[in-house]
Amino acid sequence: MNKALISLALPFATLLAACNMGAGGNASSGPDNVQGDLHGASIGAPFTLTNQDGKKVRWDDYKGQYRLVYFGYTYCPDVCPVDLQRIMQGFAKFEKDKPALAAKVQPMLISLDPERDTPAVLKTYVAAFHPRLIGLTGTPDEIAKVAKDFVVIYNKEEAKGASDYLVSHSRTPYLFGPDGAPVALVPVDDPATPDVDEGDPAKVIAFLEKWVK
Repeated sequence: MNKALISLALPFATLLAACNMGAGGNASSGPDNVQGDLHGASIGAPFTLTNQDGKKVRWDDYKGQYRLVYFGYTYCPDVCPVDLQRIMQGFAKFEKDKPALAAKVQPMLISLDPERDTPAVLKTYVAAFHPRLIGLTGTPDEIAKVAKDFVVIYNKEEAKGASDYLVSHSRTPYLFGPDGAPVALVPVDDPATPDVDEGDPAKVIAFLEKWVK
C-alpha cells in the first residue's frame, strides 16, 4: 500500500467522534425517529467557490437540495477515483430508478488541490463520472477554510520532482439535507480491504433510497 493510501484511511469512527464534539449529544434513532450518524454534528458552513465552468457558486445556491459532497483531487492516484466511481455509479442507478428523487440531489467534488485543479481540469475530470457531478475549486485560502468548516484533514506531501506531490486527506463523503445540515456518511468500503468489490454501487443505492425523500 502506498503512502497516499495509508494517509487517506482515516477511520469513520475517528471522524465521527471529532464531528460530534460539542454537537449536543449523540445521534438518536428509532422506528419513528431515524436520524443519520451525522445528525447534530458541526460540519459545514456557507462558502463561495468556483465551479468547473469558471463561475462562482455558493453553498446556499443548492438550498432545498440534498448535497452529496466528496473532498478529493484529480491527481489522486487511487482512492479518489475509486470512491467517486462507486458513488456516482450508485447515483446513476438511483437516478434511473427514481428520477424525481435523484433530481433533489446535487453531487459535488470539492478539490483539495487548488494549485493544479483549475476549472478546466475539473471539467474534464467530473465529466468522466457523471454529467450531474460538479467540481469546485478556489484559492488555497478558500479551500483551507472550507476544509476546516467541513472537518476535512489534508496535507500536501512532496514527491520526486519539484512539481510532483500528493495530497493526503481524510476520506469524507458526506450527505447533507435540503437545509444544509449533515445527515450521514456515504458508505464507501475500506480501500485496504482486498476482497471488496470496488465496482459494486449497491450500498450507495441503498443509502440514497434510505435518506432522500
